[in-house]
Parts: sequence; C-alpha cells; structure tokens
Amino acid sequence: MTTSELWTRATADRYDAEETEMSSAAVLGPTLDFLAEAADEGPALEFAIGTGRVGVPLRERGVPVAGIELSEHMAAVLRRKVDEKTLPVVIGDMATTVVPGEFSLVYLVYNTITNLLTQDEQVECFRNAARHLRPGGRFLIELGVPPLRFLPPGQVAVPFDVSERHLGFDTFDLVEQILVSHHFTRADDGHYRRDNSRHRYAWPAELDLMARIAGLQLERRVADWDGAPFTQDSVKHISVWRKPS
Repeated sequence: MTTSELWTRATADRYDAEETEMSSAAVLGPTLDFLAEAADEGPALEFAIGTGRVGVPLRERGVPVAGIELSEHMAAVLRRKVDEKTLPVVIGDMATTVVPGEFSLVYLVYNTITNLLTQDEQVECFRNAARHLRPGGRFLIELGVPPLRFLPPGQVAVPFDVSERHLGFDTFDLVEQILVSHHFTRADDGHYRRDNSRHRYAWPAELDLMARIAGLQLERRVADWDGAPFTQDSVKHISVWRKPS
C-alpha cells in the first residue's frame, strides 16, 4: 500500500457527475486522439484508471486497454460500464502492482501521479511503468505545472476555481512539496460540502530525472492534448518518455 489516499464509495458514486466537463467531447476528443497515436496500434495500460473516464472510450476506439486502480469503489463504477473481459482491471497501487503482459503505452492522466505523496513512490511508479513497457513503448503523464508563481511572500493559498457551485483553492507546503486541494461544492439544497485531498507536486525536470532512473528517455513534451508547444507560461504538460528498443 502506498501513501495514496483511498477514494470512498460516496466519492466514487458522484465522481462522474462532478466531472462532466472532463468527460465532454471537447476534452476527451483530443485526449483520445493523442493516446491512440501514442499507443501505435498496441495495447495500453492505464495507471489509476478510476471510473474509466478515459480508458473506456479509448477501448471503444479499438485500443486494447487494461487498468490498475487502488480504490475498489472507483473500479466498481467502471465495471458498470464495461465487463472484465473487455477491460480488465487489477486492484492495487500504481507504484508496485504488476499486470500480465507487455504494453506499447502506459499512461497516467489528470495529475494522478501526485496522489503518490513521496518522491520515492513516484520514482517507483516510473519503474513500474518501464517494467510493463515493451521495447520502444511509451510512458505518458498529464500533469499541472505547480502554480508557485502566484504565491506572493507569506501567502500559502492559490484559488483555482471560483464559480457559482464550486470554490477550490490549493494550499502549499513548500518544504515537502505537498499541496492540499480544498473544495467547497454547493448542493441543490444550497448547502456546501467540503472535501480536501493531498498531493505531491513535481516539476517537469524532476519527472525527467525519475524517467532516467527508470531507463526511459524523454521523447516529447507539449502544453496540452492538442500538441501546443510547452512554454514557461504553460499551466500543464503532457510528457512522453520512451523505453529504448
């Protein structure tokens, strides 16, 4: 068991309803295009596959997909959408769990590597990805760039969403590279639900070193699924490392 926090049944049951924007055609279309191209007609393995927001439609595109998921509750929601034979899922953590077979693509989207709260565990996640890749295969991560430029001296919080039904802000421990995402979500009855989750943020250069430790080489880094160039002003990145042939 890693330091990742377990998603509860209540969180899993409402996850899809609260992530409608991330499941929209505008978001998923470019995501699936990018992943299908990276898979290069081979099988793909999704770390932290969750409710199958990405894995299920990628499988429907014809890419064979398997998954690893720590939360049995999240996997149960996925299983309502597709059976085990069509999209097999192993319950376990993404740093150590092994799935049978070799893959042309291992991918980890939506900032999920930050669920591993220590650098050692994140290094092991890269090693685990490399363990599953066939020669020439790719490991892909989608991850936000830590927004520390928004922190003036003495401030520890940065808002990331201020909307009618949701207030979200991150607080930072700059020594341990830990951020806590705080969410206040308004229900239909007007009451607010408070949630928070811990994450270990990492810089692109730090991930490149983790990849090198795992025997992987940086192949490509872009700012989004549409392939826009990654610059110093980019708020996130899609990074792809390749296992030597």
